[in-house]
Amino acid sequence: MEEGARSCLLQSRSSLEQDIRASYLMDHMISDGVLTGDEEDRIRSKPTRKEQAAALLELLLRKDNHAYISFYNALVRESYGDLASLLHNSLPLVSPEAEKSFSDGGTRYVQAVLSEGGVPQRPVVFVSRPALMNRVREKLYHLQKEPGWVTVFGMAGSGKSVLAAEAVRDHALITECFPGGVHWLSVGQLDRSDLLVRIQSLCFRLEQQSQEKDPSSSLHRPPGSLEEAKERLRFLMLRRYPRSLLILDDIWDSSVLKAFDIQCRVLLTTRDRSLADCVSGSKSEVAVESGLEEDQALEILALYVNGKPQRLPEQARSIVRECKGSPLVVSLIGALLREFPDRWAYYLHTLQQKKFKRIRKSSSYDYDALDQAMAASIQVLSEEHRERYIDLTVLEKDVKVPAKVLSVLWDLEPEEVEDVLQDFVNKSLLFRDCHHRPYLYYLHDLQLDFLAEMNRSGLESLHTKVVRQYQQRYSQGPPTSGDEECLYWFRFLTYHMAKELCSLMFSLDWVRTKAQIMGPAHLINDYVEYGAILDKEVRGQFQEFLSLNGHQLEQRPFPDVVQLALSQPDSSEVYRQALLQAQERATRGGLYLDWVNKSSLKSLSRLVVQPHQGSIYSACFSHDGTKIASCGSSKTLRVFKSTSGEKMLEIQAHDDEVLCCAFSPDDRLLATCSSDRKVKVWNVERGTLMRVFEDEHEEQVNHCQFTNTRRRLLLATCSNDKFMNTKLWNINKPSSQNTMFGHLEPVNHCCFSPDDAYLSTSSSDGTLKLWEVSSANEWKSIDVADMFSEQREQTEVMVKCSTWSAGGRTIICAARNAVFLWDIETSKKMADCSGHLSWVHGVQFSPDGSLLLSCSDDQTVRVWETKKVHTSSAVCLKRDSDVLFNNGDITVVAADNRNRLQVRNGRTGAVMFQSENQESRIRCTAICSQTSAVPSGTSLATLQGHTRTVLHCQFTPEGHTLITSSEDTTIRVWRWRTGECVVLEGHKEQVRCFSLLTTTPSSETHLLSWSFDGTIKVWDMSSGERLQDLVCHQGAVLACDVSPDGQLFATTSADKTAKLWNVKDGTLLKICSRDNKDAMDSLHGGWVTDLHFSPDNTVLLSTGGYIKWWNVEKGEALQTFYPTGANLKRIHVSPDFSTFVTIDNIGILYILKKVE
Repeated sequence: MEEGARSCLLQSRSSLEQDIRASYLMDHMISDGVLTGDEEDRIRSKPTRKEQAAALLELLLRKDNHAYISFYNALVRESYGDLASLLHNSLPLVSPEAEKSFSDGGTRYVQAVLSEGGVPQRPVVFVSRPALMNRVREKLYHLQKEPGWVTVFGMAGSGKSVLAAEAVRDHALITECFPGGVHWLSVGQLDRSDLLVRIQSLCFRLEQQSQEKDPSSSLHRPPGSLEEAKERLRFLMLRRYPRSLLILDDIWDSSVLKAFDIQCRVLLTTRDRSLADCVSGSKSEVAVESGLEEDQALEILALYVNGKPQRLPEQARSIVRECKGSPLVVSLIGALLREFPDRWAYYLHTLQQKKFKRIRKSSSYDYDALDQAMAASIQVLSEEHRERYIDLTVLEKDVKVPAKVLSVLWDLEPEEVEDVLQDFVNKSLLFRDCHHRPYLYYLHDLQLDFLAEMNRSGLESLHTKVVRQYQQRYSQGPPTSGDEECLYWFRFLTYHMAKELCSLMFSLDWVRTKAQIMGPAHLINDYVEYGAILDKEVRGQFQEFLSLNGHQLEQRPFPDVVQLALSQPDSSEVYRQALLQAQERATRGGLYLDWVNKSSLKSLSRLVVQPHQGSIYSACFSHDGTKIASCGSSKTLRVFKSTSGEKMLEIQAHDDEVLCCAFSPDDRLLATCSSDRKVKVWNVERGTLMRVFEDEHEEQVNHCQFTNTRRRLLLATCSNDKFMNTKLWNINKPSSQNTMFGHLEPVNHCCFSPDDAYLSTSSSDGTLKLWEVSSANEWKSIDVADMFSEQREQTEVMVKCSTWSAGGRTIICAARNAVFLWDIETSKKMADCSGHLSWVHGVQFSPDGSLLLSCSDDQTVRVWETKKVHTSSAVCLKRDSDVLFNNGDITVVAADNRNRLQVRNGRTGAVMFQSENQESRIRCTAICSQTSAVPSGTSLATLQGHTRTVLHCQFTPEGHTLITSSEDTTIRVWRWRTGECVVLEGHKEQVRCFSLLTTTPSSETHLLSWSFDGTIKVWDMSSGERLQDLVCHQGAVLACDVSPDGQLFATTSADKTAKLWNVKDGTLLKICSRDNKDAMDSLHGGWVTDLHFSPDNTVLLSTGGYIKWWNVEKGEALQTFYPTGANLKRIHVSPDFSTFVTIDNIGILYILKKVE
């Protein structure tokens, strides 16, 4: 140590011994590396404070200049300003160690300035973070011309203080920007009195330094209040040190920061990024990563043990990975290893076991001080309140809770809970958000860290207590109030469950209630967020159930979750729970249907979402794959999470239907186009409009698409314009850049190739064209319509949309309600997938190509797994079918999509017979109840007579007579073996269907028919006489059924009504209309197309978009089954009303059996 410094220390020795607390100062000196742990222990062993101070000074006199400077800085940081002033004049300008420390750009001048300002010296073990340091310096240079704030923020132990000190260790920065000096103040968590002491100390130091430079200036008395101290500091910083930097280290509270809002230049370190919002002036910020790079952390450990990074044991890398490169933890373990270099494995194990007490060492880091303060504060609580405070360990960070939640946990009245919480708030053990009514309460992160460490062994039982108390309070069912308490349980009960009680998340009761209140997206998020600690198989089953049925759970009235879950695979935990609940409810009269043959169906969809009311015309992935945007007839643009469907943004985007949306390559922009002929560009993060193109397209704009790369950002649009229907835009210019000519019909879709070299366009003229982007010339044209010969016979094939694969060799296009994958070079279809119920408007690959997105008029967005659609779809059945129930066996006869007749075993799905392809479409089928063997395919008879399409056919019970109805308005009764025929004439429009009246012996030859002419007629089949003629509806009669006792029959119609009639005299008994609460059509998703009474007349079965079972007497729905498809045509019912068979419009066969 220099002689001057040693002499000053000896002269001030008595004053120092009298006042200082050595334990406070040693933390800083150990952090600076001038004191060892053993030396600290020897000093602490002295019995009195004064003896400890004397021992510290005695030790200090034997050390070097670095120790003197560290001791001086410690005095400044611990508010011993008057004592520090005794040592100030003798501060060494440089030391050998300091020369090394400042060798990267610092000078003696820099060292002197920083030492005078109390800036901590560089730690003995130090690794530079140049990128971060340069960012801080760049922000500090912005303060050269005017006052302002630079915030350095990051999590605890991320190295913010070291970074701030290192950033100002630069000669050019200080001379150019802060010639008035750099002044460091350690703040931490302070009350008003402590804050006043800190500012008094700072003002004293500044005045003393000013007096040394200008002896004419005088020292003032210490300011007596915080307001006076703020004004004193303002005067000093603006008048005496006008171009200086004030560094506020470790700011916690905005109220503390306001005390320094004095129009000066400030650098502050904090964990709270938003603190600077409370002060005035220009602001900038630098985020500090929570961990060092692995090579930097290894370098620190190597410096501590005097080795080289590459020669460290393998445990060194494991330690770095375990603490994620935390500078604090790496330094603490490094310091311990310096004393015990053979303990690598021990400290790794200690870290893995989270035994942080064993790796803590005395230092200047605030965690230690907080531990002591927290422990002392908790000890002064009553025993009862102490136990309740420990219960708060289970709260999640950054979560505010209402008192009612804690009233459930503690089983107290809310008012009693508020009294307890007020005690915690008064002792600074809890914080209260007073801006919310009722009040919300929360713990600081460090308080939670302290509680978690203190109660580590009891954490499981604490979470168990939360769940048990919740179950006890809500034993009759989850809360439904929708207030803050209710929302807390639905958001965070899964957090408590997932911690220790994972299996409780797998409850259909929880799924039903949370989905009803918060929607299915929140449930899916639970399974995604806690997936790592949940049973993988069961979690996957519940997540799949919600992903594929979430759009049903958005419906009102809310569907029966148990019935939905019965459609899950038999091996699923979801199905197992649903079956148990269905069986239990069936004993109490509940009605549930089990889908017997569901194992034959494999769902290709991964997520089904219903984000809009009305048709969805476009949906697209963001380029990072985390978001999906969609738009449609609702005129809105919506962005939601791709994992769960949770809404992130919703914009009223256009004045008319929004036909397309597209993300820019960096996901910061979204383009939309509309029937209003406008193209708009939006900022995704803020939801604000940036640009509108509205002058060039004269018809509706069908599609828009950005280029895939940022190299040259272009936007392509296409429209219904006759010739100039495809355009390229530079979004920074008001007019289009280029126009493609070639399509003479509307262009429905355009899409850039992955390398942006080509643009594909899909048109109503049936072609797919590929264009060179650079020249706007046509490169290739594919006549897609020729590949859809079957559909083209019925209607023109319009190519609705297309998208390229990642490699650019294949392209997907959509026509009607199917999606097809094509090889561009060979123009051959590679795969197809069906599932949508109406026209598909958009398709897109996810960025990695693993998923395929499609949206449709059926109001759904579907996400498909690409690898599962790379095979041709299986043969599917048509809805024209008949079923034979015979002693428990089920035989289904139906046409397939290749116009063949199939006979299948209903229980196993096995094909028993399959005919050759027929020349004309098979419109109806019937199976004779007397059939004793599997059909051979031999034609037994061809019956000629109808002049138009036959719509329905049915055998009589004995099998000798076949009855048919037709579009030619007649019904024919055939003796099919002889060809004899009785014609029943009287309907004026096509006869959709009929039913045999076999309730009494006298009615065996009677037949009831219904027609599009709105009438019901009863016939004598043997004579052809018309016995009854009822005008039932103004529109077409779609379905009819007679009750088993022959007393009632029911009808439904296209006029949106259902009616109940008396068979005997034809009188109308009841009308169910759209405006009636009993209306069936409005709850079916379409027209009601078939009806069946139960044998006891108590239940009526109806089909349409869904299948419904009704209580005849009350008119109330008993159960609803939601098929995968829609537009059910007929349903076949077993004689005992326990088994139901139907086929939907995408060819899925349903064998439903009542749960008993």
